[in-house]
Amino acid sequence: MLTQVSEVVPVPAWPFLLVLSCGGCWSVTAKMLRNLLALRQIGQRTISTTSRRHFKNKVPEKQKLFQEDDEIPLYLKGGIADVLLYRATMVLTIGGTAYAMYQLAVAAFPKKQE
Repeated sequence: MLTQVSEVVPVPAWPFLLVLSCGGCWSVTAKMLRNLLALRQIGQRTISTTSRRHFKNKVPEKQKLFQEDDEIPLYLKGGIADVLLYRATMVLTIGGTAYAMYQLAVAAFPKKQE
C-alpha cells in the first residue's frame, strides 16, 4: 500500500498558518499566499498614506435645528427626505396590514368544494 506523506511548512508572514504540500497543490497554494501577501501590503500602504479629509463640524447646526420648538415632529425635522421616508413607511405599513387581514379572511373562509 502506497501512502503519500505531506510535509508541513510554516509561512513566515503569517506564523499561525501552516501549508500542506501535496503534489501539484503546492504551486497553487504558494501562488495564492503570494497574492494574499501582496494584497495585504497594498492595503496597508493605501490606508496609511491617504490624507485625512477635513469636514466641517455640522453637529452644532443640527442640535440647533432639532432643539427648536416649532411644532414640527422630531421625525420630520430632517427635511423633505424625512417626509418622504415617513410617508413611504406609513403607506407600506397600512398596505401590509390590509393585505395581511385580507389573507387571514381568505384563509378563514375557504372556498366550498363541489
